Amino acid sequence: MIELQGSLETRQPVPLSGKFVGDLHFTQQKDVPILIIGHHILYGKCMDLEKPFAVLVKNSSSNAEESAMDTDKTPETSYKVKAIIRKKLLFKQRPKPIIANVPKKL
Repeated sequence: MIELQGSLETRQPVPLSGKFVGDLHFTQQKDVPILIIGHHILYGKCMDLEKPFAVLVKNSSSNAEESAMDTDKTPETSYKVKAIIRKKLLFKQRPKPIIANVPKKL
């Protein structure tokens, strides 16, 4: 899970769900998470959650034979656990701009 302080805004008014947002990397020495979004870089830290989260997928199933015979039956709903989240990456500092080789004026 990733927690950001603030909000992500785009130039176009389109939802961000399912879209590419940025790159997530980890340093080799200290395992510090680094999030690169566009021309900005954020440094974070890895934290354990007090209570784990479960990611569930809802499944609705109904048999065609049963629904044809009994119209009062409601479809059965079940949930499948896809993942359990035990850690979060916290990015609470302001993003820093990424500046590549800026030519000097002579």
